[in-house]
Amino acid sequence: MDIRAQVSMVFHLDKCIGCHTCSVACKNVWTDRPGAEYMWWNNVETKPGTGFPTLWEDQSHYKGGWELKGRDGNKKLELKSQNKIDSFVKLFYNPNQPGLEDYYEPWTYNYANLFEAEAGDDQPTAIPVSLITGEPMNIEAGPNWDDDLSGSTFYAENDINLEELSDEEREQLFEIERISMMYLPRICNHCANPSCVASCPSGALYKRGEDGIVLINQDVCRGWRACISACPYKKIYYNWKTGKSEKCILCYPKLETGQIPNCFQSCVGRIRYLGVLLYDADRAAESMKVPDKALVESQRTAFCDPFDPEIIKMAKANGISDEFIKAAQLSPIYKYVMKWKIALPLHIEYRTMPMLFYVPPLLPVMGKMANGIYTNALDNFFTSLDKSRLPMKYLARLFSAGNEDIIEYVMKKLMAVRYYKRTLDMQDIDLVMMNKMMREGGTTPEEAEEIYRLTAVPTIDQRFVIPEIQREESIESTCNPEICKGSCGIGVIQPPTRGL
Repeated sequence: MDIRAQVSMVFHLDKCIGCHTCSVACKNVWTDRPGAEYMWWNNVETKPGTGFPTLWEDQSHYKGGWELKGRDGNKKLELKSQNKIDSFVKLFYNPNQPGLEDYYEPWTYNYANLFEAEAGDDQPTAIPVSLITGEPMNIEAGPNWDDDLSGSTFYAENDINLEELSDEEREQLFEIERISMMYLPRICNHCANPSCVASCPSGALYKRGEDGIVLINQDVCRGWRACISACPYKKIYYNWKTGKSEKCILCYPKLETGQIPNCFQSCVGRIRYLGVLLYDADRAAESMKVPDKALVESQRTAFCDPFDPEIIKMAKANGISDEFIKAAQLSPIYKYVMKWKIALPLHIEYRTMPMLFYVPPLLPVMGKMANGIYTNALDNFFTSLDKSRLPMKYLARLFSAGNEDIIEYVMKKLMAVRYYKRTLDMQDIDLVMMNKMMREGGTTPEEAEEIYRLTAVPTIDQRFVIPEIQREESIESTCNPEICKGSCGIGVIQPPTRGL
């Protein structure tokens, strides 16, 4: 086993209010400069919707992530975006690259015209001007162009995740009284099996050994943009000014001093959790070589119990510090992903083993009766799951590679926690009904209370558990030359580079 420490994240979608404060905080710090105007390392999408860039989930066009090839016993992962034959050709022309029209042309306004326009009968206006060409332009798209348009026939109905819904389910989803939406904040997943790293011909992308953050060495990057095609989440961008690729760096200069990333710190809904997961690097790729619907459980087999003495021993032998091990034991991510199993990866069928997990939203699930009345009796409150406003099939397409059983398990547990706390607040406790509720929801009153406290009333120290350790100190204190010999990633400042 090759035990590694990974800084991981959980976003609780039940608490996201779609305010975009996280996006603005990131934009102001990292991408408010020439060449990066159109970049949004953090963006918030409305679902159902087309997302940013437009239809980024359509891998039949963008061909991001990995695909499983071969027969049983000899299966292997191959990049969708390129192979050994066409990788060189695609350096010069790649038909699967997103263009500026898939993002949007960034603009500003000619405010000077308000003061410098010649005298006339009309009120002068600040016309939009392209930040790339400097010429006047018509605004036709933006980073959150379909924001709050969940019921639209143009944006919502073109959501690729609706493909597997029947005509009846689609019709019900867009009934005026059933229209609903959820917000989906997205940053780089800092995957354990990143396709972007594997695709880079110049070796500029690398995964840091001490915390698993995926970065781009700007000195090595040659702007081939193979990583942009290979990333299925489209979270790598090309800076047209510098000729380099750029991406979310998880604010690692702050993490190295025990501070939290800007988007986490600014989050109004407090939906974001940050912590450490220990995982077996030898299992990262292997866990992705299973059928789609088994991927979520397979990924969990790669995560390690931070309290297991044998795991702790192997982690220390691999250069993981006591601070990281302690952070893994206190990690809210481990609780959500492994202990309670209610946080799921986004589009795990891309097989990159993402390290950002989402607690699906518990939208109104009151079943619609034949007479048009919404109701939900306490004695059969789970029966309305199949009539929820967002179909289980849709949520499964997002968070469990189509496995509806996993989504149903999560929803039942979340519903059980909600009804358990509501029953306590009403001071009308029916022990028989509560026990039935807990049993069907796959939880206990003790676990429900624990989930509630970390979800609703956590302290900042409970939401963010990350050790204070400088990168320079980690290199000196954790790298064991007898083990890594400069190649294991632990304590390596820069990855080895290779020319074309």
